Amino acid sequence: MVLYYHDKLFDGTDKDKANATSATVVNASKLGNSYFGMLVVFNDPITNDDKFHSPPVAKAQGFYFYDRKDTYTAWFAYTLVFNSSEHKGTLNIMGADLMTEKTRDLSVVGGTGDFFMARGIATFQTDTFQGLYYFRLKMDIKLYECY
Repeated sequence: MVLYYHDKLFDGTDKDKANATSATVVNASKLGNSYFGMLVVFNDPITNDDKFHSPPVAKAQGFYFYDRKDTYTAWFAYTLVFNSSEHKGTLNIMGADLMTEKTRDLSVVGGTGDFFMARGIATFQTDTFQGLYYFRLKMDIKLYECY
């Protein structure tokens, strides 16, 4: 399944409150130029296409933090919450996002509902990046039967 993950970080202005889907809860340290230490909590829309305002098929709820001083990498832990006519349930995804790589694999470590006990891989590819305040990831999720 291919889905698009949209993250719109709150920029601190009143006009941005309606569109923001994530917020910094711990600011970056002054150690390096890679936002090292910054922690972001999110409730991001997941769509079937690359349009931010398309109807979401799921929500990604969780956090990421920047974890290296010398380059841009982040560590994600989140749940995809599905509540549509196509899928119901959750998928839990976690792992390192080595942002300088063209594609990155994160682990699918569990699920509920239609995805009960799911295991697999979520392959990230940066689809667009607009500074600190917006990025979109293409997620190619492959699930495997584990009994």
